[in-house]
Amino acid sequence: MTSSSDVIENAPKASGQATDEAPAATLGGERKRSIEQIALLLFITVPFLALLAAVPLAWGWGVSWLDLGLLVFFYFLGCHGITIGFHRHFTHGSFKAKRPLKIALAVAGSMAVEGPLVRWVADHRKHHKFSDAEGDPHSPWRFGETLPALMKGLWWAHIGWMFDEEQTPQEKYAPDLIKDKTLRAISRQFVLWTVVSLALPALIGGLVTMSWWGAFTAFFWGSLVRVALLHHVTWSINSICHAVGKRPFKSRDRSGNVWWLAILSCGESWHNLHHADPTSARHGVMRGQLDSSARLIRWFEMFGWAYDVRWPSRSRIDSRRDTGEGGSPRGKESVKAA
Repeated sequence: MTSSSDVIENAPKASGQATDEAPAATLGGERKRSIEQIALLLFITVPFLALLAAVPLAWGWGVSWLDLGLLVFFYFLGCHGITIGFHRHFTHGSFKAKRPLKIALAVAGSMAVEGPLVRWVADHRKHHKFSDAEGDPHSPWRFGETLPALMKGLWWAHIGWMFDEEQTPQEKYAPDLIKDKTLRAISRQFVLWTVVSLALPALIGGLVTMSWWGAFTAFFWGSLVRVALLHHVTWSINSICHAVGKRPFKSRDRSGNVWWLAILSCGESWHNLHHADPTSARHGVMRGQLDSSARLIRWFEMFGWAYDVRWPSRSRIDSRRDTGEGGSPRGKESVKAA
């Protein structure tokens, strides 16, 4: 695995065209408008209320296998769209993708309802540039290290930062995506993909059961509960995984490995290795560290859809191991190389 920077470097400008002349990749500007903040509040609150209601409703009325299946399918479709597409491919360039796979990953990630592609990538690249330091959009250590400051910081890193009026400049942090007309269009069509993501479970549920009630329960479980669960798992990587967890590898921030989030985060919660080696296609490099995203990338590579994959070598992993007080007590045999 070759050495590289944390994120993809700024792409060269197109011949005869300045980067700032390219069409916007999102519908909003560089400052979040009030209408955007209201929409954001709704998309956080409504699914979260559904998530709170899910347990008593499941206990009282039960949940059908169809609704559960829709929840699981669309959850992992969106989750892998974020982890493999938005994160490892578009943000960090952990692998190259054939055009159909690239577009499919952009759409799947958009269906996670976590924001437009270009906005998401720009925010995350900025996060890596200033990780847990001044300039990081969502560090839980933003307000200090006392317990009250950390509690406030965890809230900020989890949700609060999204309401900040200042937005990451896309032209600075994601010029390579803005140059791509198709990816730019997918990013601008975020509202469309959100509607598709929310409507598909209801449509499938209604057609399978041939009832409005079936459509409603499918929408409740497969759309609202699914989106809320995925949102909070993703946001937990920003908050929890930068506050607690084991740190067997050297990094310039406080990223940690949180094992109990590994399955639901599709391998993203092995966050310490990710910040120690950001362009690695695998985050769970120790034995027993489940990383479904890395497994799927391996399959894409086998089918010829992905190539130039940056799999971590044993020597590269060992070079990033923290041998100090906070290091892993395990020896080299615990490393799982490519």
